[in-house]
Amino acid sequence: MRIQILGTAVVCGMLAACAAEPEPTAPEAAPEAATPTPAPLPEVIVAERGGFIPEGIEYDMTNHRLLTGSLTEGSILQLHGDGRVTPIVSDPDLVSSIGIEVDELRDRLLVANSDFSVFQSGGAGQAKLGVYNLATGERLAMVDLAAVIADPPDDAVYFANDVAVTDDGTAYVTDTRMNLIYRVDTDYRASVLHQFDDGGAGPNGIVDHPAGYLLVARGAALWKVPLDDPAAATQVTLPEDVPGQDGMVWTAGRLAIVSSAANRVVALTSADDWTTAELAGVATYEGQATTVAVVGDDLYVVLPDFAGENPPSVRRVVLQ
Repeated sequence: MRIQILGTAVVCGMLAACAAEPEPTAPEAAPEAATPTPAPLPEVIVAERGGFIPEGIEYDMTNHRLLTGSLTEGSILQLHGDGRVTPIVSDPDLVSSIGIEVDELRDRLLVANSDFSVFQSGGAGQAKLGVYNLATGERLAMVDLAAVIADPPDDAVYFANDVAVTDDGTAYVTDTRMNLIYRVDTDYRASVLHQFDDGGAGPNGIVDHPAGYLLVARGAALWKVPLDDPAAATQVTLPEDVPGQDGMVWTAGRLAIVSSAANRVVALTSADDWTTAELAGVATYEGQATTVAVVGDDLYVVLPDFAGENPPSVRRVVLQ
């Protein structure tokens, strides 16, 4: 998931009198108070309750909030530093919120909307993209991604997994069960960008690269998908096995990937435009994590507790 850096400025105003006769100049206005620096998050945050199973996690830099999705409740929730959980988006059409992406430039929150029951009791699942006002939680759009697939098989199963946003506001959503990537433009019109037909693992985590391509996790493989020629997608040569690739983010010029099968975050760089990659750091953790968020200079992984019996947690990890 890509991160966009926003700045704040302090604006000073000057007041001057304007009248037929000269009057004393009004005193210089005091500078506006600077936005308070948010309190740093603790190393580990344990939610005050369980059951909601957060698979996705994002940090809202505009409002200084750590946000999670929910496999079981669908809602988007804020996880406070003291473990409190408060709803940010409550939408009855959100069944299972998986990957979430904050688009600060457009004050939007994008949510991959699926149905987790496909892994439990079967069914066709769903693949939708929910779009919400970041500040208010108001729904802006609910895009039925699966509806754009021409002639799907009778036994088709859908699962929207992760979402990335490019600089022009276009969103890209992975569908793990249909093994494809959707494209959604800024008018919320959906299309299929690319379908993998090699029999490999379905796409999971996704980030965009400003050079005009996507990097997509597929099992133990990382793929590069050019936006102007997605049929030319190629597998990135990795320096070592990275099994169970899940969520991923850019951090300090490195691509950090959660390797859920190995209980670690692997950071990669590339000197040849992601034809190959080099190892740039590894962080380990205990438990099963799915995705990772950038909070300032730190990385936080979310540990959902898929059984739903214990409260989920978020933990800071350090790349070595």
